[in-house]
Amino acid sequence: MERFLDTFFAPQVFARYLPEVLAAIWTTLWLGVVVIVAGIAIGLVLACLRAARRWWLTLPIVIFADMLRALPPLVLILLIYFGLPGLGITLSGPLVLILVLTAVLAAFAEEIFWAGLTALPRGQWEAGRATGLGFVQVLVFIALPQAVRMGIPSLVNRSLAITKMTALGSVIGVKEILAVSSSAQAVSGSATPLTLAAIAYLVIFLPAVVLARWLERRFTWKV
Repeated sequence: MERFLDTFFAPQVFARYLPEVLAAIWTTLWLGVVVIVAGIAIGLVLACLRAARRWWLTLPIVIFADMLRALPPLVLILLIYFGLPGLGITLSGPLVLILVLTAVLAAFAEEIFWAGLTALPRGQWEAGRATGLGFVQVLVFIALPQAVRMGIPSLVNRSLAITKMTALGSVIGVKEILAVSSSAQAVSGSATPLTLAAIAYLVIFLPAVVLARWLERRFTWKV
């Protein structure tokens, strides 16, 4: 037990690297917030555009969603970060991470919102139009509120999953939790920084998971 505690909970290593991990928590948090807000917003806009059912809008949206859901985010991160400089375009690590994760979340969010829109009975669209509302008004005031509510459980879970992918930033030098703790582990030769990382992730994501469970119960359609 003493050896285990010295490996994973060494007090001197804990105290030495705690400030760095705390700073990395802030980095992970702001990256996650930006990705979630931007990804969901873009996904919602794409679903609304797709609802117009114009092939020249639908086709690129479907291709975008299918490609981003199929490709591993790590491949995209490496391709953009190391590939674009060959074209004379250099982006910082955090910006690349935000662009890729936002695009991936937007692809999933678009499909979630679109599934909610297509699940609505056609009669609701027809009833709205019959009262004199235009297409956009029916979409905004009748269809979207229901589609968003139906999609909240899936959307929250997907947002959490993609937010945890901020750890992929460690491969391109983004000083988030995993990058900082891995570097500290290599320097110190102790697994304690990794324990710090595990605690940091629990501090961030455990409340988020509890909130997600509450949202699922709150917004799930009751039969």
